[in-house]
Amino acid sequence: MTGTRPNPNNREVAAYSDLVMEHFQNPRNAGELVEPDGEASKANPVCGDRMRVMIRVDAGRIAEVRWQTRGCPPAIATSSFASEMVQGWTLEDVDSLTRERIADAIGGLPGDKVHCSVLAADVLRAAVADFRRKSGA
Repeated sequence: MTGTRPNPNNREVAAYSDLVMEHFQNPRNAGELVEPDGEASKANPVCGDRMRVMIRVDAGRIAEVRWQTRGCPPAIATSSFASEMVQGWTLEDVDSLTRERIADAIGGLPGDKVHCSVLAADVLRAAVADFRRKSGA
């Protein structure tokens, strides 16, 4: 599930940081993780963006992240960016991940697109919670 590319003639594109555009045009870690240790899906009922995250955990740290997102360019970009951001983090670090941290680190998001960073943070924390439920950790 990936979104469509933005129209370069659209003024909306100018509102995105270079990092947002880079992750949208060249997403990292997209796809499915076979037999993940934890996974979660979330959707934004207002805009319809949907995000699924799968994680592999090794020694209490995020060893691998894969994602599938259907949504707008910033939803895809924040999925890609957050998947790189949290690799190597402890589960506790992911528990404290906030939308602000993602939005700030990716160079900011227009006000009407901040929900994308909310979705990324929420689904990563939910994948960690799923891992804990499955493993008893």
